[in-house]
Amino acid sequence: QMQLVESGGGLVQPGGSLRLSCAASRSIFSNNLMGWYRQAPGKQREMVAVISRASTTNYANSVKGRFTISRDNAKSTVDLQMNSLKPEDTAVYYCRALPPLDSWGQGTQVTVSS
Repeated sequence: QMQLVESGGGLVQPGGSLRLSCAASRSIFSNNLMGWYRQAPGKQREMVAVISRASTTNYANSVKGRFTISRDNAKSTVDLQMNSLKPEDTAVYYCRALPPLDSWGQGTQVTVSS
């Protein structure tokens, strides 16, 4: 069964930090590109960061230097460390196993507000 479960969202003040975690079933995780995406109200879903099995990473320009994606292949988890958060980072964040599997988690809300 393919499954992705996110955790770690919440409310944080501007400048604060949050860490998101995604637990994946092994059938999804083992050889797959994994990523974090987000969707703000009224906007299209966008890529935040992706990571290969070898931990090669790619980030959206808007989060470079502030967010860090990592994965633990033994535990089948992929995390997103978010620092220096801004109000414009407010969104629902989704974990994704990229194509060919193309599986999504249910999302976790991140709200950056004072």
